[in-house]
Amino acid sequence: MSSSETTTDHKAIRAWAEERKGRPAVIRAGGKGGVLRIDFGEKEEEFDEIGWEEFFKIFDESKLAFLYQDKTKDGKTSRFNKFVERG
Repeated sequence: MSSSETTTDHKAIRAWAEERKGRPAVIRAGGKGGVLRIDFGEKEEEFDEIGWEEFFKIFDESKLAFLYQDKTKDGKTSRFNKFVERG
């Protein structure tokens, strides 16, 4: 069975993303900062790559938490992630 976890720990989030060759990115949309994403593989056209410092500034100012999965049901490395409101 696959399960997900939630964290606000910057080091854990960065390590999870980098283990999967993910890069911090944002979709600039009207409001402050933008919508955070982790970009994998080839760069997505609508994503603007940003540094980890800016990424975590937006993350904290938006009071977000990182919901993620380490492994899929069949034990493979998962890239599932989502940004959610802190509980």
